[in-house]
Amino acid sequence: MCAASSEDCGTHKPRWFPCSARDQRWDREQREREGGRRVRAAAEQRLARLRSKTPHLLHSDIHPVVIAMFLKRLRPLAFRKMSFLVFILTSALSVTCLPADTDKGRRKVVHVLEDDTGAVIVQTAPGKVVTHRGGSITLPCRYHHEPENTDPARIRIKWTKVTDALQFEDVFVALGREQRVFGSYKGRVFLEQAGPGDASVIIQNVTLEDYGRFECEVTNDMEDDTGFVNLDLEGVVFPYYPREGRYKLNYHQGEDACKQQDAILASHSQLHKAWLEGLDWCNAGWLEDGSVQYPISHPRDQCGRKDTPAGVRNYGYRHKEDERYDAFCFTSKLNGKVYFLKRFKKVNYAEAVKACIREGSAVAKVGQLYAAWKFQLLDRCEAGWLEDGSIRYPIVNPRSRCGGSQPGVRHLGFPDKKFRLYGVFCFQKNKDETAGGTVMTKSPTDSLTKKKSSSSMATNATRGN
Repeated sequence: MCAASSEDCGTHKPRWFPCSARDQRWDREQREREGGRRVRAAAEQRLARLRSKTPHLLHSDIHPVVIAMFLKRLRPLAFRKMSFLVFILTSALSVTCLPADTDKGRRKVVHVLEDDTGAVIVQTAPGKVVTHRGGSITLPCRYHHEPENTDPARIRIKWTKVTDALQFEDVFVALGREQRVFGSYKGRVFLEQAGPGDASVIIQNVTLEDYGRFECEVTNDMEDDTGFVNLDLEGVVFPYYPREGRYKLNYHQGEDACKQQDAILASHSQLHKAWLEGLDWCNAGWLEDGSVQYPISHPRDQCGRKDTPAGVRNYGYRHKEDERYDAFCFTSKLNGKVYFLKRFKKVNYAEAVKACIREGSAVAKVGQLYAAWKFQLLDRCEAGWLEDGSIRYPIVNPRSRCGGSQPGVRHLGFPDKKFRLYGVFCFQKNKDETAGGTVMTKSPTDSLTKKKSSSSMATNATRGN
């Protein structure tokens, strides 16, 4: 564990402050490598002296470290890293320890066992754990430390969110009874405490921003180990472009546009899953990693030639400020419901806003309409205003008069807001914001079983040009 020195963490910060272990890991590895070089050099010197005294007993191909261990001329080595142990074991397995006339040609294997150096081994869930927005989830993480009688108060547990390559966001840290939660996770993240060796945390009222990769780090004095847990959300991917038209958004504008529509920029894995479920869109859009891609289920000449295979087309990583595309957004289950406001006459945009407010609601956002289509199975063959000024309507059961043979959210563009030609979709929040459904957790050693959707229909079937 990193001490709270003035060089590392500041003179007044406790030793369990989150910057400790990672800050000194590189220096510790450098010291261990240097120690290993000194050990090998000393072994080679001793072997040279031994060969000069007993040349008839020592085979010339035996590794110096192995022969030194056989003759017990070296003190036991405290190898703290498994990589160095594997190196010694590999050498020992491949050498002949004594000549044929003294041991009848048999091979001896030296098994190097890990000593009581306080090593920590961390285990996390394989694959992904899955929940939805508004739900609760356990991020499983268990650890085993040697010796087993180590004082629990000396074990530090730290959770971080991987936000980008080599970038981390602090989530939770605990040392003994001392605990601290950071940022937007305050009041939502708790240590599960399901027995000795349990470092799992529970996240309540899961948000869209919680989606991603988390790191569990367990530290015992100078030894530490880490594991990763991928948190996935049930949801829906949808393409988005603003009133200004196609290919008008740089990366940051695309990110903001998704947030304004109750969504986040989709990841590559989310877009790929949507493509497998039928998403077909002929315009390229930003993803959360800064790449630009688009999914094609039905190849055609206007979407990269008809003779090219179906798949997710990738433009690679683009300049986030200068280049402009559409955006692919991702949203999940709602803490509320979307409904079509029944009125005797059509309304313009301003009248639609007032009508929803009188109902104690607000004009629905695009992401909320997609979530309602996906999770509420909202089906309405009547177009209505949405918050961004677009006109859309959701279809679960396709019929000839409702815009095509595939389920999806139909988009009629951005008409003049003064037109009285449409109805309106309103969104009403749940009274209890935390009401989000069943908490889906399992034992930390088991993978999470994904809750089945109430509909088996193909999702994300919005069609492009």
